[in-house]
Amino acid sequence: KPKITVFYSPTCSCCREYLTYLRTQGFPVEEKETRDMLSVKEKYQIPSEMESCHTAVIGDYFIEGHVPVEAIKKLLEEKPEIDGIALPGMPSGSPGMPGPKQGTLKIHGLSGGQMQDFLEM
Repeated sequence: KPKITVFYSPTCSCCREYLTYLRTQGFPVEEKETRDMLSVKEKYQIPSEMESCHTAVIGDYFIEGHVPVEAIKKLLEEKPEIDGIALPGMPSGSPGMPGPKQGTLKIHGLSGGQMQDFLEM
């Protein structure tokens, strides 16, 4: 599987849980601690309403937030003409987040800051 580079704040414990999740799913992970997550969000044109606590990069795509590996696999298999995917916020029960899953996880495709539906789980 391709390497995923994850940018995250060194004070965020759920980000570390997500790193562990990716590794258990077989992805090699490169960790990039930063205290300037705003510049990462700006670089990838992630709208504020789509932001989460960490941003990952795999190939030419970004992955924003606690995105399940099924969505990452779909992204890599289908290779859509988008910039990346996002699961906004920090939903309970999503990979790396404690608590029970509350409803459907809506993953969005993003291109040039514009949103579209990508996957619901």
